[in-house]
Amino acid sequence: MAPQDSQLGDNINEDQMHDDCAQGSGYASKGLVAPKYMGTVADQRDMSALGRVQVLRRNFRFISILGFACTLICTWEVVLTLLSSALTDGGTAGLIWGFLIVTAGFSLVFASIAEMASMAPTSGGQYHWVSEFAPRRGQKFLSYITGWLCATGWQCAIVSIAFLAGTIIQGLIVLNDPTYDFQRWHGTLLVIAITTFSIFFNTFLAKNLPMVEGLILIIHVVGLFAIIIPLWVLAPRNNPKAVFTEFNNAGGWSGDGTATLVGLSTTITSMIGYDCSVHMSEEIKDASETLPKAMMSAVGVNAVLGLVMIVTLCFTLGDVNSVLNTPTGYPFIQIFYNTTNSYAATNTMTAVLVITLTASTITEVATASRQLWSFARDQGLPFSSFFAYVTPGWNIPLNSVMVSLAVTILLSLINIGSQVALNAIISLTITSLISAYILSIGCVLLKRLRGEALPPRRWTLGRFGMAINIASLAFLFPIFVFSFFPLTKTVDTRTMNWGVVIYVGVVAFASVYYVIWGRYIFIAPVALVKREGR
Repeated sequence: MAPQDSQLGDNINEDQMHDDCAQGSGYASKGLVAPKYMGTVADQRDMSALGRVQVLRRNFRFISILGFACTLICTWEVVLTLLSSALTDGGTAGLIWGFLIVTAGFSLVFASIAEMASMAPTSGGQYHWVSEFAPRRGQKFLSYITGWLCATGWQCAIVSIAFLAGTIIQGLIVLNDPTYDFQRWHGTLLVIAITTFSIFFNTFLAKNLPMVEGLILIIHVVGLFAIIIPLWVLAPRNNPKAVFTEFNNAGGWSGDGTATLVGLSTTITSMIGYDCSVHMSEEIKDASETLPKAMMSAVGVNAVLGLVMIVTLCFTLGDVNSVLNTPTGYPFIQIFYNTTNSYAATNTMTAVLVITLTASTITEVATASRQLWSFARDQGLPFSSFFAYVTPGWNIPLNSVMVSLAVTILLSLINIGSQVALNAIISLTITSLISAYILSIGCVLLKRLRGEALPPRRWTLGRFGMAINIASLAFLFPIFVFSFFPLTKTVDTRTMNWGVVIYVGVVAFASVYYVIWGRYIFIAPVALVKREGR
């Protein structure tokens, strides 16, 4: 019995599914969606070719999935919150030029992913593509490892963004009340509260999530101007030559170039993860065409907003060392206060970030739960039948949503004992996702090099496909290596980036589990594909 059939409770073949939907009866009892949520003819054809059954509602359109991607990545917000890393290693010049390089590189990466999403619009995303495009001998194992990397990366991403929102609130309290005793467990409680609020949107308001994403997109764009206009009007200007040409190497690296590469972690984090919309594929109407267009549009929108924010910051931040030493823990809060000399204005401007980062947590939960659910329906995880269950009537993977909350709570507790350990888990988000990009793009590139036919797609890179795939990998490999670097050359147990230890641990655990148990029960997605010629 195929995994997606077992989650529905009985064997449902595709003809029966379409008959039930056509008659408008019987779908609810079988866990299927109402006919109006089945999507277009192209969606149904894609689902049939991928060997899947439609159990989630297709209620996302172009604008809502554009909002979903833009607000999850929240580029300009992340640049603000992680500003200290970029200023420490790279300075203003490194931040500006680094962002341009990272944006160009990720544009190629997500163009490659967008094309694969048009070939196979499935919530599985990278692990499905690796299964379908990898050489036969390595298909199952590589797909399995990719699934673990994606599931781990997106679960850690929830903690990352909720942690930023929570500790920003603590930073505001420090600004307004210097007597406040900054405690890590306060931050943990805020992380749990923000994630719990996000779970509410992903359960009781799940039907309205597309509308919510559209509204959040407006806040995302308008919020930028609510912050940069006061900076433009009130802040003194830094010297243009210094802004664009002076690098900073406070990490003690061998040169400004190395320092800038290490400091790219800020800009990488601000532009990584647009594959989030891929994991909503089975909830997007006309996904094979809408999804690639929305993904690339989101990259463009956030790139422009991010660049505007970065240039504004670099011209208005004042003395770098003074803002880096702020007691709030966040240089941007100090920049806001130095510019406005007003607690009310600073609180208001910072509140915009708290709102958008909380909105990002909502979309993180949606993405992580869909990735977890998709991998589980192929028996990729322990207790897969539990994770893969879709609640009848709700048509959402409720168990996976609630597990995402439980995982976030458990990981956030680490902050009470050691923020160093939590930071290592947060860095796992970047390295896990980059690994999945490398594996999936590498597999489709290999098919191109071998001259093998690729599946039909409605959004294509055309004759530039191979060149874009190669350029994507040339960009991903070095940033993957530098993602494991600490901020300073001289390290101790407190400043070391322990992400590499956790990354190796995850890959090792997944590999051992595969050998002992996973290879016997995991159903590689390629085994379900029913394309012509297969």
